[in-house]
Amino acid sequence: MIRKICHIGNSQGISIPKDILKKLNLTTGVEVEVTLDEGTNRIIIEPSISSTAYKPINAEFATQVKEFIDQYRPALKSLAKK
Repeated sequence: MIRKICHIGNSQGISIPKDILKKLNLTTGVEVEVTLDEGTNRIIIEPSISSTAYKPINAEFATQVKEFIDQYRPALKSLAKK
């Protein structure tokens, strides 16, 4: 697919289509590795290793974890002492 280079502040860049971002589980703020394959003159953009190790936490899951911790805090504190 064809993309145009555009100005982003004092830099230049391209936009990445949503379907590609979704397939790679990439969201705003996630780090990517940008390299140049000099043999083929291709720019390679790929998720960094640390970015693929963790997926964003679902808000519902985070709420459930918080409720669990609140409910079982005394037991968890006791277990942490052992």
